[in-house]
Amino acid sequence: MDVILLERIESLGQMGDVVKVKPGYARNFLLPQKKALRATKENREYFDKQRAQLEAQNLQRRSDAQAVSSKMENLSVIIIRQAGEFGQLYGSVTTRDIAAAITAAGFTVNRQQVHLDQPIKTLGLHKARVALHPEVSISATVNVALTEEEAAMQAAGKVIRRGGDGEETAAAAETAAPAEAAPAEAAPAPATDAKEEAEPKKKKAKAKKAAE
Repeated sequence: MDVILLERIESLGQMGDVVKVKPGYARNFLLPQKKALRATKENREYFDKQRAQLEAQNLQRRSDAQAVSSKMENLSVIIIRQAGEFGQLYGSVTTRDIAAAITAAGFTVNRQQVHLDQPIKTLGLHKARVALHPEVSISATVNVALTEEEAAMQAAGKVIRRGGDGEETAAAAETAAPAEAAPAEAAPAPATDAKEEAEPKKKKAKAKKAAE
């Protein structure tokens, strides 16, 4: 389907460009979001007449987006998820999840505005790009953690060990510390032979009897 773009669309073109897109993409996104018009003769004429006004509106939206972007500088959102022993998530964090977290932080965005270079499937800090306008975007940090406390540690740059090996090492260290600190017990005194103790006493008794 051929459409006329009413604003710059990443990977498609600039305002006024006539581009070919998949019918589903046009019907489900471009047309209802008023980002494009069907490329008919009537719509071409309409666009030519309204171009100056559309460009002015675009400049205003861009200015508004730049003002919002300054408030979203260094934005970080926390998403709590369950994960396996090595930090692998049970599922993934989606653009919908991130959009909801950003909206909860006070900046209304939808999932179409959130872009990920790759799916988020592990705990940790991840980057997401948020398009506030076709020409204005910001980078947000997505802090995925098991708990709020763990999220705070990750944000502070602390390393969180995960996995069986790390836990065993920590446990071994805790066990070894008291053992090293414990004083060595004194060696037991050798047992004395009762017979050896009795001999001198018998000799003394004989000597005393002889003297009498």
